[in-house]
Amino acid sequence: MTAPLPIEAVVAADEPAVLELNNEHAAELSWLEPERLTALLDASFHARRIGRLEAFLMTFDQDATYDSPNFLWFRDRYPRFVYVDRVVVASSARGRGHARRLYEDLFARAAAAGHELVTCEVNADPPNPASDAFHAALGFREVGDAVIHGGKKAVRYYAKTLAD
Repeated sequence: MTAPLPIEAVVAADEPAVLELNNEHAAELSWLEPERLTALLDASFHARRIGRLEAFLMTFDQDATYDSPNFLWFRDRYPRFVYVDRVVVASSARGRGHARRLYEDLFARAAAAGHELVTCEVNADPPNPASDAFHAALGFREVGDAVIHGGKKAVRYYAKTLAD
């Protein structure tokens, strides 16, 4: 068995590959232009990748300048948190535990920074039952829901207390 690929910070040289993987999954995430990705990475709390780009995760803390309706929903309700904005695993790399490893890495980083709450959203419409099950297995609990983007998308909001 080979050792797992390392988890590394996303750096400027990774941006074209991150953009490509993100935009392959724009229906679940959201489409990004290169300038927007750069701005988001600059504002992120924690952005990590596995391999050349088998998977990546990008998060923000409550102080980020970010206009996502999902992020703003959490900011309106919680004074301190880390929000998982996007996590994606390339189709060719699924089933290797990458998403779980990225989350575990995030939990350690968030705790080290004094955070007690990690949040995220999962699509309810269109549904994403695999993501619902994954987040439940990690200890996330549903804390709310919303219809966003003029009724085009419905989401469920989840939170995990790191002491759990």
